Amino acid sequence: MRFHFALTLWTSVCQAVQHYPAAWGHYDLCKFQIYTEEGLTWDYMACQPEAADMTQYLKVTLDPPNITCGDPPETYCALENPYMCNNECDANTEELAHPPKLMFDIEGRNPTTFWQSTSWQKYPKALLVNITLSWNKTIELTDDIVLTFESGRPEQMVLEKSLDYGRTWQPYQFYATDCLDAFTMEPKTVQDLTQHTLLDIICTEDYSRGYVWKYDKTVRFEIKDRFALFAGPRLHNMASLYGQLDTTKNLRDFFTITDLRIRLLRPATGATMVDEDKLTRYFYAISDIKVHGRCKCNLHANSCVFDKEKLGCECEHNTTGPDCGRCKKSYQGRAWSSGSYLPIPKGTANICIPNNIGPVIRPNVSSLGVANRKEARVCDNELLRCQNGGVCVNNVRCSCPSDYSGLLCEKSRCEAELGGCRGPDSGAALPAPSLRLLLLLLLGSALLGGASAL
Repeated sequence: MRFHFALTLWTSVCQAVQHYPAAWGHYDLCKFQIYTEEGLTWDYMACQPEAADMTQYLKVTLDPPNITCGDPPETYCALENPYMCNNECDANTEELAHPPKLMFDIEGRNPTTFWQSTSWQKYPKALLVNITLSWNKTIELTDDIVLTFESGRPEQMVLEKSLDYGRTWQPYQFYATDCLDAFTMEPKTVQDLTQHTLLDIICTEDYSRGYVWKYDKTVRFEIKDRFALFAGPRLHNMASLYGQLDTTKNLRDFFTITDLRIRLLRPATGATMVDEDKLTRYFYAISDIKVHGRCKCNLHANSCVFDKEKLGCECEHNTTGPDCGRCKKSYQGRAWSSGSYLPIPKGTANICIPNNIGPVIRPNVSSLGVANRKEARVCDNELLRCQNGGVCVNNVRCSCPSDYSGLLCEKSRCEAELGGCRGPDSGAALPAPSLRLLLLLLLGSALLGGASAL
């Protein structure tokens, strides 16, 4: 009987693993049903929303607020040709305006649409612009951040992140034509990083050349190259990456943000010195910003909704909050914990369990060779469920039919009657499940937990 029961549970586990497609790394299911001797029950897993274009959910803020061109109207010259000055910006004329929203509109339009700053008319005073992207939600980056400039790429720029909704900031990466001169930092590239230095903040000169601006328009913050340090080329070993995200201190936080800030410190000036007679050649213009990621739900939700101008996780595992960061009321039987990517492929859900306000069973199964150290509450839908038609009340106790009694309705009331359950006046014709069967159920649950950890 024991072997047959264990084999049944192992078959269920194999079916659970096979349920996942080849791309198991998506962790797209929070739970599914499996068969046990007691019938259908839930198997819980770590889960997370699919990655998406996060620019459709952000709010953009510019500092200074009047830095966008067009008020008053202005004529601009081309960077590569100071005598070609036929580009107009007028905030009051739709086809000549360049508002911030054009950093996030559909690409591929002709002519190209873009946001544009005022020109560098106050040279040599620095032309400084802060562009802040806010989600009012914690998100996890899953792909490179890409900025596309129509003005020539800045000669000095800093990308910053916030994890506390803009209250504090820390640098993500520095960009300059000369890192030593601009930031007193040795120039590096992401290819110079290792697994041990991945969290280092670097300055790169790869994206700050302004002279060939017609051909090199993008500035990147390389997320995938950093992933590849653990997952290998083409990210073929995502199991390794997910394991590192679980076990390496601060690694998951490195790819987590609530806000991004783009600090533009010096515009592209071309191959020569600044032409003070044609300062309308120098400005910032951005046609596209790409930020791909997912809502951070602490591996307790597989969907995230945008409602009333705000993102929020649709929490499972008895969790709640914008990031599923706490247990629901009446489900605080143990401290809240984030889900875990391990063991692969389905992770560990770490579900919130009901408050410990009812009797606790500490099963002793040493006679079966298994020591179950976990405490199990009555009818909590995981280990011990009401039997013989009993109904679970508040995850605390079983309400039993008239013919049965006991903690799990496992005893026939006729056992206490004269002649026992086999007497002519007994209330039941069949014996109730034995305590040994209950112990086998507990053993099966322990085996299921052990198999999930393999």
